Amino acid sequence: MQVQQLMTRDVELVSPDTPIEEAAKRMRNSDVGALPVGADDRLVGMVSDRDIAVRGVAAGRTDATVGDIVSDGILYCFDDEEVERAANLMGEHQIRRLPVLNRDKRLVGIVSLGDISRRDDDSAGVALADVSAGSRSPRS
Repeated sequence: MQVQQLMTRDVELVSPDTPIEEAAKRMRNSDVGALPVGADDRLVGMVSDRDIAVRGVAAGRTDATVGDIVSDGILYCFDDEEVERAANLMGEHQIRRLPVLNRDKRLVGIVSLGDISRRDDDSAGVALADVSAGSRSPRS
C-alpha cells in the first residue's frame, strides 16, 4: 500500500514568520500536535507543540516566531512510497508524524502512526515500539 492511500490530505502550512501563539492556536483548533512549516511554496520544517512549549514558552521566548523554534532537519516521505518505508522512517527517527511530498517536492499530506495503525499488518506496531524505545524524547 502506498502512503497516499492513507495519509491525511487536509494539511495547513504555517509560515516561519507566524508567532508561536498563533501556531499553538492553529494546533488547538485543528486538534493536531504539529504543523508543517513552509516558505516560498516549499516545506522548510515542522513545528510541534513540544517545540512551542520547550523552545518557546519555557525558554521565555513567548514573542518568538515559528522560524525561531522550528525543529532542525526535514524528514519526509513521498506519496508514492510504500507505507512500510514511512513506518520505518518514523521508528528510526522517533517521530509520530511525517510530511508527505509529491515528486515535485510539494506538500500533499501528513501521515501519522494513527493513519498507519488502521492497516491490518504490524507496521504501526513496529514503528511505535521504535518511537517509544528510544532514550531521547520523541519529536512530535
